[in-house]
Amino acid sequence: MSDHIVKSYDRDLENMGRHISEMGGLAEKMLADSMEALIGLDSTLAHRVIAADQRLDALHSEIEESAVLTIARRQPLAVDLRECIAAIRISGDIERIGDLAKNIAKRTLKIVSELQVSRAAVGLRSMHEIAATQLKDSLDAYALRDIDRARMVWETDADLDALEDSVFRDLLTFMMEDPRNITFCTHLLFCSKNLERIGDHTTNIAETVVYLVTGETFPGERPKGRGVNYVEEAGEGAQ
Repeated sequence: MSDHIVKSYDRDLENMGRHISEMGGLAEKMLADSMEALIGLDSTLAHRVIAADQRLDALHSEIEESAVLTIARRQPLAVDLRECIAAIRISGDIERIGDLAKNIAKRTLKIVSELQVSRAAVGLRSMHEIAATQLKDSLDAYALRDIDRARMVWETDADLDALEDSVFRDLLTFMMEDPRNITFCTHLLFCSKNLERIGDHTTNIAETVVYLVTGETFPGERPKGRGVNYVEEAGEGAQ
């Protein structure tokens, strides 16, 4: 980020960057805690994740307002304009990641009466590991303006898509083995979809980083590891 004659301009851009960093840290914790709550069927931790979403939403609103005001006041060009646009885009993706983590926590509250999370959740742990790594790497790519790291996130998303397919098949098998598993596994199916969508949003961040640094977009279509979208996000939303 270059220095400007008007120092308050630099402060505006720096504040947006700090708020995005805070949003990223909060989203990472929400994702980790939501998965821990699911695996441990911890209702207290699930409620904590749900409550944390308010702070994430507030930060998102602050960043959007700051970016819009900066554009209106400074009329930035080139990379400065991309800084503002990137802040709006990335904060929006982080806010959505928080919503998806919150949805996992809400699903946890619906199955908390189960004695334990069975082997059906093994694949979800693997999905979480990939999604959490993608989130960290995409945030690091933004902080460092590292397009190589951004490309790595972009390419890794296909692995998460493929793993979602595997989780779907496993959960379907558990439901066929015992109809009493249907409700429980259905909630886990929505959790797997939330994790897959988190991967999509981290990929959005990676694409925005490339746009921010180069002014260009990734060539070609986004890599995909599956051909069928088994569980739609309908009904999840920003609950």
